[in-house]
Amino acid sequence: MNDRSTPSGRPGGAWMRLRGMVRKELRQIVRDPSSIAIAFVLPLILLFIFGYGVSLDASHVPLALVVETPSAQTAAFIGVFERSDYFTPRRFTSVQEAEAALRRGRVDGIIWLRGNFAADLLNGDPAAIGVFINGVDANTGRIVTGYVQGAWRRWLGHLAAAQGRQLPVPVTIAQRVWFNPALRSRNFLVPGLIAIIMTLIGALLTALVVAREWERGTMEALLATPIRVGEILLGKIVPYFLLGMGGLLLSVAMTIWLFDVPLRGSLVMLMGVSALFLLAALGMGLLISTLARNQFVAGQAAIIVTFLPAFMLSGFIFDIDSMPLIIQAITHLIAARYYVAILQTVFAAGDVWSVIWPNALALAVMAAVFLLLVRRHSSKQLD
Repeated sequence: MNDRSTPSGRPGGAWMRLRGMVRKELRQIVRDPSSIAIAFVLPLILLFIFGYGVSLDASHVPLALVVETPSAQTAAFIGVFERSDYFTPRRFTSVQEAEAALRRGRVDGIIWLRGNFAADLLNGDPAAIGVFINGVDANTGRIVTGYVQGAWRRWLGHLAAAQGRQLPVPVTIAQRVWFNPALRSRNFLVPGLIAIIMTLIGALLTALVVAREWERGTMEALLATPIRVGEILLGKIVPYFLLGMGGLLLSVAMTIWLFDVPLRGSLVMLMGVSALFLLAALGMGLLISTLARNQFVAGQAAIIVTFLPAFMLSGFIFDIDSMPLIIQAITHLIAARYYVAILQTVFAAGDVWSVIWPNALALAVMAAVFLLLVRRHSSKQLD
Protein backbone atom coordinates (compact mmCIF):
# COMPACT_ATOMS: atom_id res chain seq x y z
CA MET A 1 0.00 0.00 0.00
CA ASN A 2 1.24 3.43 -0.90
CA ASP A 3 2.10 5.52 2.18
CA ARG A 4 0.11 8.43 0.72
CA SER A 5 -3.11 6.42 1.11
CA THR A 6 -2.68 6.12 4.87
CA PRO A 7 -4.07 8.78 7.21
CA SER A 8 -0.58 9.74 8.26
CA GLY A 9 0.71 10.06 4.73
CA ARG A 10 -1.96 11.84 2.72
CA PRO A 11 -1.85 15.64 2.37
CA GLY A 12 -3.64 17.35 5.18
CA GLY A 13 -3.18 14.38 7.49
CA ALA A 14 -1.11 16.37 9.95
CA TRP A 15 -3.85 19.00 10.18
CA MET A 16 -6.50 16.32 10.72
CA ARG A 17 -4.49 14.68 13.47
CA LEU A 18 -3.83 18.01 15.16
CA ARG A 19 -7.49 18.97 14.95
CA GLY A 20 -8.47 15.63 16.46
CA MET A 21 -5.97 16.11 19.28
CA VAL A 22 -7.24 19.61 20.02
CA ARG A 23 -10.85 18.36 20.00
CA LYS A 24 -9.89 15.60 22.42
CA GLU A 25 -8.29 18.10 24.83
CA LEU A 26 -11.24 20.48 24.60
CA ARG A 27 -13.63 17.67 25.50
CA GLN A 28 -11.35 16.74 28.37
CA ILE A 29 -11.44 20.36 29.61
CA VAL A 30 -15.25 20.37 29.51
CA ARG A 31 -15.42 17.07 31.40
CA ASP A 32 -12.76 18.08 33.95
CA PRO A 33 -13.88 21.15 35.95
CA SER A 34 -10.45 21.52 37.56
CA SER A 35 -9.00 23.07 34.40
CA ILE A 36 -11.81 25.62 34.20
CA ALA A 37 -11.39 26.35 37.91
CA ILE A 38 -7.66 26.99 37.46
CA ALA A 39 -8.28 29.31 34.52
CA PHE A 40 -11.21 31.32 35.89
CA VAL A 41 -11.86 30.65 39.58
CA LEU A 42 -8.21 30.91 40.66
CA PRO A 43 -7.79 34.44 39.22
CA LEU A 44 -10.96 35.55 41.01
CA ILE A 45 -9.72 34.25 44.36
CA LEU A 46 -6.19 35.64 44.02
CA LEU A 47 -7.35 39.04 42.80
CA PHE A 48 -9.80 39.38 45.67
CA ILE A 49 -7.22 38.31 48.25
CA PHE A 50 -4.33 40.41 46.98
CA GLY A 51 -6.37 43.27 45.57
CA TYR A 52 -8.21 43.92 48.81
CA GLY A 53 -5.99 42.25 51.39
CA VAL A 54 -2.49 43.34 50.39
CA SER A 55 -1.60 47.02 50.44
CA LEU A 56 1.59 48.96 50.94
CA ASP A 57 -0.39 52.03 51.96
CA ALA A 58 -0.95 52.89 55.61
CA SER A 59 -4.40 54.26 56.40
CA HIS A 60 -6.41 54.62 59.60
CA VAL A 61 -3.27 53.97 61.64
CA PRO A 62 -4.17 53.77 65.36
CA LEU A 63 -2.35 56.65 67.03
CA ALA A 64 -2.17 57.57 70.72
CA LEU A 65 -2.45 61.27 71.57
CA VAL A 66 -1.20 62.45 74.96
CA VAL A 67 -1.81 66.11 75.89
CA GLU A 68 -0.61 66.97 79.39
CA THR A 69 -1.89 70.57 79.39
CA PRO A 70 -4.75 71.24 76.96
CA SER A 71 -4.76 74.64 75.24
CA ALA A 72 -5.82 76.29 72.02
CA GLN A 73 -2.41 75.50 70.52
CA THR A 74 -2.52 71.82 71.46
CA ALA A 75 -6.12 71.53 70.21
CA ALA A 76 -5.11 72.98 66.84
CA PHE A 77 -2.19 70.57 66.57
CA ILE A 78 -4.19 67.51 67.63
CA GLY A 79 -6.93 68.49 65.17
CA VAL A 80 -4.56 67.88 62.28
CA PHE A 81 -4.38 64.19 63.21
CA GLU A 82 -8.08 63.87 64.01
CA ARG A 83 -9.06 65.21 60.59
CA SER A 84 -6.58 63.03 58.72
CA ASP A 85 -7.64 59.89 56.84
CA TYR A 86 -4.28 58.34 57.65
CA PHE A 87 -4.82 58.13 61.42
CA THR A 88 -7.37 56.85 63.89
CA PRO A 89 -6.35 58.85 66.98
CA ARG A 90 -7.07 57.75 70.54
CA ARG A 91 -6.57 60.05 73.51
CA PHE A 92 -4.71 58.97 76.65
CA THR A 93 -4.28 60.88 79.87
CA SER A 94 -0.64 59.90 80.41
CA VAL A 95 2.28 58.77 78.35
CA GLN A 96 2.58 55.64 80.53
CA GLU A 97 -0.88 54.48 79.44
CA ALA A 98 -0.01 55.22 75.81
CA GLU A 99 3.23 53.23 76.06
CA ALA A 100 1.32 50.29 77.51
CA ALA A 101 -1.11 50.44 74.58
CA LEU A 102 1.86 50.52 72.18
CA ARG A 103 3.37 47.42 73.78
CA ARG A 104 0.05 45.56 73.48
CA GLY A 105 -0.25 46.49 69.82
CA ARG A 106 -3.36 48.61 70.30
CA VAL A 107 -1.66 51.65 68.72
CA ASP A 108 1.21 52.02 66.25
CA GLY A 109 2.47 55.40 67.43
CA ILE A 110 2.34 58.02 70.17
CA ILE A 111 2.24 61.81 69.91
CA TRP A 112 3.17 63.36 73.27
CA LEU A 113 2.62 67.06 73.91
CA ARG A 114 4.21 67.91 77.23
CA GLY A 115 2.87 70.41 79.72
CA ASN A 116 5.15 73.25 78.58
CA PHE A 117 4.29 72.87 74.89
CA ALA A 118 1.88 75.83 74.65
CA ALA A 119 4.00 78.10 76.88
CA ASP A 120 7.17 77.46 74.89
CA LEU A 121 5.29 78.03 71.66
CA LEU A 122 3.87 81.37 72.84
CA ASN A 123 7.27 82.51 74.16
CA GLY A 124 8.93 81.71 70.86
CA ASP A 125 11.04 78.94 72.39
CA PRO A 126 11.47 75.50 70.74
CA ALA A 127 8.42 73.38 71.62
CA ALA A 128 9.38 69.71 71.89
CA ILE A 129 7.01 66.98 70.72
CA GLY A 130 7.53 63.37 71.71
CA VAL A 131 6.95 60.89 68.88
CA PHE A 132 7.10 57.11 69.45
CA ILE A 133 6.67 54.77 66.48
CA ASN A 134 6.24 50.99 66.48
CA GLY A 135 9.19 49.81 64.38
CA VAL A 136 8.43 46.08 64.34
CA ASP A 137 7.10 46.50 60.80
CA ALA A 138 9.85 48.70 59.37
CA ASN A 139 7.88 49.64 56.25
CA THR A 140 4.81 50.75 58.21
CA GLY A 141 7.06 52.54 60.69
CA ARG A 142 8.68 54.58 57.91
CA ILE A 143 5.30 55.42 56.39
CA VAL A 144 3.83 56.52 59.73
CA THR A 145 6.92 58.63 60.42
CA GLY A 146 6.47 60.37 57.09
CA TYR A 147 2.78 60.97 57.79
CA VAL A 148 3.56 62.49 61.20
CA GLN A 149 6.21 64.77 59.71
CA GLY A 150 3.77 65.85 57.02
CA ALA A 151 1.08 66.63 59.60
CA TRP A 152 3.64 68.61 61.63
CA ARG A 153 4.64 70.70 58.61
CA ARG A 154 1.01 71.39 57.71
CA TRP A 155 0.29 72.56 61.26
CA LEU A 156 3.34 74.83 61.23
CA GLY A 157 2.14 76.35 57.98
CA HIS A 158 -1.33 77.02 59.42
CA LEU A 159 0.21 78.51 62.57
CA ALA A 160 2.44 80.84 60.59
CA ALA A 161 -0.50 81.94 58.41
CA ALA A 162 -2.63 82.65 61.49
CA GLN A 163 0.12 84.83 62.91
CA GLY A 164 0.48 86.72 59.63
CA ARG A 165 4.02 85.64 58.91
CA GLN A 166 5.81 83.27 56.61
CA LEU A 167 7.20 79.98 57.80
CA PRO A 168 10.98 80.05 57.28
CA VAL A 169 11.78 77.20 54.92
CA PRO A 170 15.36 77.11 53.61
CA VAL A 171 14.52 74.78 50.73
CA THR A 172 11.29 74.66 48.72
CA ILE A 173 10.38 71.34 47.12
CA ALA A 174 8.37 71.37 43.90
CA GLN A 175 7.05 67.80 43.88
CA ARG A 176 5.58 66.01 40.89
CA VAL A 177 4.62 62.34 40.98
CA TRP A 178 4.62 60.64 37.58
CA PHE A 179 2.40 57.75 36.47
CA ASN A 180 0.68 57.20 39.85
CA PRO A 181 -0.17 60.63 41.26
CA ALA A 182 -2.41 59.24 44.00
CA LEU A 183 0.43 56.96 45.19
CA ARG A 184 -1.99 54.01 45.40
CA SER A 185 -0.07 50.80 45.94
CA ARG A 186 -3.00 48.95 44.33
CA ASN A 187 -2.09 50.55 40.97
CA PHE A 188 1.33 48.90 41.35
CA LEU A 189 0.38 45.57 42.93
CA VAL A 190 -2.69 44.47 40.96
CA PRO A 191 -1.07 44.64 37.48
CA GLY A 192 1.92 42.71 38.83
CA LEU A 193 -0.50 40.16 40.28
CA ILE A 194 -1.65 39.35 36.75
CA ALA A 195 1.84 37.94 36.11
CA ILE A 196 1.57 35.70 39.18
CA ILE A 197 -1.89 34.53 38.09
CA MET A 198 -0.74 33.79 34.54
CA THR A 199 2.26 31.89 35.89
CA LEU A 200 0.00 29.68 37.97
CA ILE A 201 -2.56 29.22 35.21
CA GLY A 202 -0.02 28.34 32.55
CA ALA A 203 2.16 26.09 34.68
CA LEU A 204 -0.61 24.26 36.53
CA LEU A 205 -2.80 23.70 33.48
CA THR A 206 -0.09 21.91 31.54
CA ALA A 207 1.85 20.47 34.48
CA LEU A 208 -1.05 18.10 35.09
CA VAL A 209 -1.74 17.25 31.45
CA VAL A 210 1.01 14.86 30.37
CA ALA A 211 1.36 13.47 33.90
CA ARG A 212 -2.35 12.64 33.88
CA GLU A 213 -1.97 10.88 30.53
CA TRP A 214 0.77 8.67 31.95
CA GLU A 215 -1.15 7.94 35.15
CA ARG A 216 -4.31 6.93 33.30
CA GLY A 217 -2.43 4.90 30.70
CA THR A 218 -3.82 6.92 27.80
CA MET A 219 -0.36 8.01 26.68
CA GLU A 220 0.35 4.49 25.45
CA ALA A 221 -2.87 4.62 23.42
CA LEU A 222 -1.76 7.90 21.88
CA LEU A 223 1.63 6.39 21.01
CA ALA A 224 -0.11 3.57 19.16
CA THR A 225 -1.75 6.07 16.80
CA PRO A 226 -0.08 7.70 13.77
CA ILE A 227 0.06 11.04 15.57
CA ARG A 228 3.54 12.49 16.01
CA VAL A 229 5.11 13.77 19.21
CA GLY A 230 5.10 17.38 18.05
CA GLU A 231 1.42 17.12 17.18
CA ILE A 232 0.65 15.69 20.63
CA LEU A 233 2.41 18.58 22.32
CA LEU A 234 0.88 21.21 20.06
CA GLY A 235 -2.54 19.64 20.52
CA LYS A 236 -2.14 20.03 24.26
CA ILE A 237 -0.78 23.58 24.12
CA VAL A 238 -3.47 25.12 21.88
CA PRO A 239 -6.55 24.43 24.09
CA TYR A 240 -4.81 25.49 27.30
CA PHE A 241 -3.40 28.56 25.58
CA LEU A 242 -6.96 29.61 24.71
CA LEU A 243 -8.07 28.83 28.26
CA GLY A 244 -5.20 30.86 29.70
CA MET A 245 -5.98 33.85 27.48
CA GLY A 246 -9.56 33.69 28.74
CA GLY A 247 -8.25 33.86 32.29
CA LEU A 248 -6.09 36.83 31.27
CA LEU A 249 -9.10 38.72 29.89
CA LEU A 250 -10.96 38.09 33.15
CA SER A 251 -8.00 39.35 35.19
CA VAL A 252 -7.56 42.49 33.10
CA ALA A 253 -11.30 43.23 33.27
CA MET A 254 -11.28 42.93 37.06
CA THR A 255 -8.16 45.07 37.31
CA ILE A 256 -9.73 47.90 35.30
CA TRP A 257 -13.34 47.85 36.44
CA LEU A 258 -13.25 46.34 39.92
CA PHE A 259 -10.00 47.79 41.28
CA ASP A 260 -10.13 50.98 39.20
CA VAL A 261 -6.57 50.62 37.91
CA PRO A 262 -6.14 52.67 34.73
CA LEU A 263 -4.85 50.99 31.58
CA ARG A 264 -2.91 53.68 29.76
CA GLY A 265 -1.34 51.44 27.14
CA SER A 266 -2.73 49.41 24.25
CA LEU A 267 -4.88 46.41 25.07
CA VAL A 268 -3.83 44.72 21.82
CA MET A 269 -0.16 45.11 22.70
CA LEU A 270 -0.85 43.82 26.21
CA MET A 271 -2.55 40.72 24.80
CA GLY A 272 0.35 40.08 22.44
CA VAL A 273 2.97 40.28 25.18
CA SER A 274 0.77 38.19 27.47
CA ALA A 275 0.59 35.52 24.76
CA LEU A 276 4.40 35.30 24.78
CA PHE A 277 4.49 34.95 28.54
CA LEU A 278 1.70 32.38 28.52
CA LEU A 279 3.61 30.28 26.00
CA ALA A 280 6.63 30.38 28.32
CA ALA A 281 4.48 29.37 31.29
CA LEU A 282 2.82 26.56 29.31
CA GLY A 283 6.26 25.37 28.22
CA MET A 284 7.45 25.28 31.84
CA GLY A 285 4.38 23.32 32.87
CA LEU A 286 4.74 20.84 30.02
CA LEU A 287 8.41 20.29 30.81
CA ILE A 288 7.57 19.61 34.45
CA SER A 289 4.76 17.20 33.58
CA THR A 290 6.91 15.38 31.03
CA LEU A 291 9.62 14.82 33.63
CA ALA A 292 7.36 14.02 36.58
CA ARG A 293 4.73 11.66 35.07
CA ASN A 294 2.77 12.04 38.31
CA GLN A 295 0.06 14.62 38.88
CA PHE A 296 0.84 15.24 42.54
CA VAL A 297 4.58 15.62 41.94
CA ALA A 298 3.97 17.76 38.85
CA GLY A 299 1.58 20.06 40.74
CA GLN A 300 3.99 20.53 43.65
CA ALA A 301 6.93 21.10 41.33
CA ALA A 302 4.95 23.68 39.34
CA ILE A 303 4.24 25.70 42.48
CA ILE A 304 7.82 25.51 43.74
CA VAL A 305 9.59 26.07 40.43
CA THR A 306 7.25 28.67 38.89
CA PHE A 307 4.96 30.33 41.45
CA LEU A 308 7.40 30.99 44.30
CA PRO A 309 10.18 32.47 42.11
CA ALA A 310 7.60 34.57 40.28
CA PHE A 311 6.21 35.85 43.57
CA MET A 312 9.55 36.54 45.25
CA LEU A 313 11.93 37.47 42.43
CA SER A 314 9.83 39.16 39.75
CA GLY A 315 9.62 42.64 41.26
CA PHE A 316 5.93 42.11 41.97
CA ILE A 317 6.36 43.22 45.60
CA PHE A 318 10.08 43.30 46.35
CA ASP A 319 12.28 45.79 44.48
CA ILE A 320 14.87 43.90 42.42
CA ASP A 321 17.42 46.73 42.64
CA SER A 322 17.40 46.38 46.44
CA MET A 323 18.34 42.68 46.28
CA PRO A 324 21.92 41.36 46.53
CA LEU A 325 23.75 41.22 43.21
CA ILE A 326 23.70 37.42 43.05
CA ILE A 327 19.92 37.40 43.52
CA GLN A 328 19.54 40.13 40.90
CA ALA A 329 21.44 37.89 38.47
CA ILE A 330 19.13 34.97 39.26
CA THR A 331 16.04 37.08 38.54
CA HIS A 332 17.04 37.22 34.87
CA LEU A 333 16.11 33.53 34.68
CA ILE A 334 12.56 34.23 35.89
CA ALA A 335 10.14 34.89 33.03
CA ALA A 336 7.74 36.73 35.33
CA ARG A 337 10.37 39.42 35.92
CA TYR A 338 10.05 40.62 32.32
CA TYR A 339 6.28 40.31 32.28
CA VAL A 340 5.85 42.28 35.51
CA ALA A 341 7.97 45.10 34.11
CA ILE A 342 5.78 45.25 31.00
CA LEU A 343 2.49 45.06 32.93
CA GLN A 344 3.37 47.81 35.38
CA THR A 345 4.61 50.01 32.52
CA VAL A 346 1.58 49.46 30.28
CA PHE A 347 -0.93 50.06 33.06
CA ALA A 348 0.80 53.03 34.69
CA ALA A 349 2.72 54.80 31.93
CA GLY A 350 1.44 53.47 28.60
CA ASP A 351 3.27 51.98 25.64
CA VAL A 352 6.85 52.81 26.59
CA TRP A 353 8.61 50.84 23.88
CA SER A 354 12.07 51.20 25.40
CA VAL A 355 10.73 49.03 28.25
CA ILE A 356 8.39 46.81 26.26
CA TRP A 357 10.66 45.64 23.44
CA PRO A 358 13.63 44.29 25.48
CA ASN A 359 11.34 42.50 27.93
CA ALA A 360 9.10 41.14 25.16
CA LEU A 361 12.18 39.83 23.35
CA ALA A 362 13.34 38.11 26.54
CA LEU A 363 9.90 36.49 26.90
CA ALA A 364 9.99 35.29 23.29
CA VAL A 365 13.42 33.73 23.82
CA MET A 366 12.35 32.02 27.04
CA ALA A 367 9.16 30.69 25.45
CA ALA A 368 11.18 29.25 22.55
CA VAL A 369 13.73 27.69 24.91
CA PHE A 370 11.12 25.99 27.10
CA LEU A 371 9.12 24.68 24.14
CA LEU A 372 12.29 23.35 22.47
CA LEU A 373 13.30 21.62 25.71
CA VAL A 374 9.86 20.02 25.92
CA ARG A 375 10.07 18.84 22.31
CA ARG A 376 13.59 17.49 22.72
CA HIS A 377 12.85 15.63 25.92
CA SER A 378 9.53 14.33 24.68
CA SER A 379 11.13 12.89 21.56
CA LYS A 380 13.41 10.79 23.77
CA GLN A 381 10.60 9.61 26.02
CA LEU A 382 7.73 9.14 23.61
CA ASP A 383 9.17 8.09 20.25
